[in-house]
Amino acid sequence: MAVDLAYTSLTELGRLLDARKVSPVEIVRAALERIERYNGRLAGYITVCGEAALAAARRAEQEITGGGGRRTRLHGLPIAHKDISLTKGVRTTAHSRCLIEHVPDRDATHVRRLAEAGMIMLGKTNTTEFACGTMDLFGIARNPWELSRYTGGSSAGSASALAAGMAPAATGSDTGGSIRVPASFCGIVGLKPTYGRVSRYGLIPLSWSMDHVGPMARTVADCALLLNTMAGHDPLDPTSARTPVPDFTDGLDAGVRGMVLGVPKQHFYERLEPEVDAAARAALRHLEGEGARLEPVDLPLVGHIAGPGGILIMAEAYGLHARQLRERAADYGDRTRRRIASGACYTSGEYEAATRVRVAWTRQAARALERVDAIVTPTLPHAAFTVEVQKAGEPPDTSWGTRHFNLSGHPALTLPCGFTAAGLPIGMQLAGRYFDETTLFRIAHAYERSTPWHGRRPAVGEAVS
Repeated sequence: MAVDLAYTSLTELGRLLDARKVSPVEIVRAALERIERYNGRLAGYITVCGEAALAAARRAEQEITGGGGRRTRLHGLPIAHKDISLTKGVRTTAHSRCLIEHVPDRDATHVRRLAEAGMIMLGKTNTTEFACGTMDLFGIARNPWELSRYTGGSSAGSASALAAGMAPAATGSDTGGSIRVPASFCGIVGLKPTYGRVSRYGLIPLSWSMDHVGPMARTVADCALLLNTMAGHDPLDPTSARTPVPDFTDGLDAGVRGMVLGVPKQHFYERLEPEVDAAARAALRHLEGEGARLEPVDLPLVGHIAGPGGILIMAEAYGLHARQLRERAADYGDRTRRRIASGACYTSGEYEAATRVRVAWTRQAARALERVDAIVTPTLPHAAFTVEVQKAGEPPDTSWGTRHFNLSGHPALTLPCGFTAAGLPIGMQLAGRYFDETTLFRIAHAYERSTPWHGRRPAVGEAVS
């Protein structure tokens, strides 16, 4: 039963709780047993809150069985938080010596909202240092599909934990693809919401204009359920939007018949690994077979924003870290220090030129999305590469397919669309109109429920001892 619970979706766990067929304690124990057994090899978690999680599960069980029932659809369900989200009374390190003993006195807004909905925190998941460096301090999060493979950055631990059954839900952050890349590499679902949809208060920042907080889970419906609680205006975040929050689970089963899906002419379907190319094009044909219409979209700038995007992120990162970098440079990892310090080298002219490219690209993407319901792309041009390649000086560009929608602020979701012959997941990305996550969930759910990919489990779950 424990293994089944560990891989049961968040939505189905909620139904089991409502039917009193399982208890919060049983669900949390199933996750903690997986963590105890596998985390030593996978390094998905930096901090595990085992006793606190069990105590919270017992309280939730008393609340539910005491006559009050479940107060929300998330009440009594466990979640893991990326270790750049502040958690009151629980160490938050950003995987850096700079914060090795940092215990916040407050929660990030998304952490607080999920806790108020009755979710139980299992622990803090592994991340690259300050969401832009390496994982030298607590170990590299490993990909459950093959331990030698990279899990992606920077929400690596969240993706690893989900794929390995060590959590049914997790949060992540995404500045250039840091939710979607690990989700794609690990065969799960991850959403970067519209800029402003989810408060970033309490997130240790990297780039104020491109950081996003979003949900990660094993199914589309689970991500929609999490976003219901995470989304909404927050006066503590000046970038937080006042746009009303719908029930993102409404209309999930409406299908894609009659919808128009954009297929970019440039960049996204060029120079793909053969297996990725085959899976991506098969996914397009499948969506067409489900009743969607495919429409080519012209995005001339799409292949020319890597440089401008890097300038904006690292210039903003240096602005955030400048003082601490001067005072505690030795506490930063080598790659983190070099990357952030590079932001000091850009001129105002370069920053201004990068901003102009960003504005032009944003307009181009928005115009394309006026004609289609969503844009469909591969998430990455390749499956997960090895950790040794990542450690090398010039690893592959993992933001190849994702940074575009951080620059523009449009919502983007990734979900599995196939596997390589070696058994590594391949991801498909959907990008949509501002504040129209509902449509992305609808398309993704239609694809997910009519394909087998989300039901696969990595063999490492049974092979690791």
